Amino acid sequence: MNASTNFDCLIGDIRVTRVEEVVRPVVRPQDWYADYQAEELAPHLAWLAPQYFSLEQGRMISSIHSWVLRTATQTILVDTCTGNHKDRPGWPAFHMLDTPYLERLRAAGVAPETVGLVLCTHLHVDHVGWNTRLADGRWVPTFANAKYLMARRDHEYYAALAARPDTKALTRNTYVDSVLPVVEAGQAVFVEGQEELAAGLTLQPAPGHTPGQVRLDLRSGGRMACFCGDALHHPLQVPLWHWRTTVCTDPDQARDTRREVLQHCADSGALLLPAHFPAPHGAYIDAVGESFRLEWPESPGAPRRARVG
Repeated sequence: MNASTNFDCLIGDIRVTRVEEVVRPVVRPQDWYADYQAEELAPHLAWLAPQYFSLEQGRMISSIHSWVLRTATQTILVDTCTGNHKDRPGWPAFHMLDTPYLERLRAAGVAPETVGLVLCTHLHVDHVGWNTRLADGRWVPTFANAKYLMARRDHEYYAALAARPDTKALTRNTYVDSVLPVVEAGQAVFVEGQEELAAGLTLQPAPGHTPGQVRLDLRSGGRMACFCGDALHHPLQVPLWHWRTTVCTDPDQARDTRREVLQHCADSGALLLPAHFPAPHGAYIDAVGESFRLEWPESPGAPRRARVG
């Protein structure tokens, strides 16, 4: 299996596949976490490096990817990465990319026209980019037959920001080229609170990183998974869950949401599937006192836990 689809398994009756855009070292933890303490990080570097942390660069390694869920009746795409040919001033890692993301999606057995539902866990630049593609000089929805789910609270927040003259170009451009065209095409569906998407698939609020971020809980065939968006960005935030980031609209609420997600996974046995973990991309969670510990699955297709009651 190639690197772009190296997580592909059944969780209950639902096939889950990861489709990669990019994987690389990104930022230094001291630039990302407001609560960074070198002495707190030091005991974890032995297991973080080299898979999740570049000691040479002093940077965390991050994957930007989508999750594809295939049920018996529909294909669902969770988050759409950064996108190609998009103007992202000030963020070279996101600026004017040219990746084979759509080719990787097709290689995973998913043609864009077969996607029936796109879930944007939140409306940040690296989660909505492939919502649209450039066609004859216009941004048009990439998934022509899909409904795009997004939290009403997030949409209202970012639409208002995009209309302000003092908003950073990165934020404005992301809304204008990757969200607004979907809304204008009549393909956006705004959600609020908890919502059942289909049998075994439930949206839950997960605010803090953005005002309206959501997570998707999967329950099928005695197994569970949790697609948590950016409630966690990196594996170090499992033991160091209390570290708040500098990129959350409400860092305290984001911290509380992170703990809630980790506790949910520890209590239920759900496989945690974030948006940015490098390989193996998902993990089980054990509660250890007031902290948490990762347990990487030997085989994601055969989760060891099935506490769904």
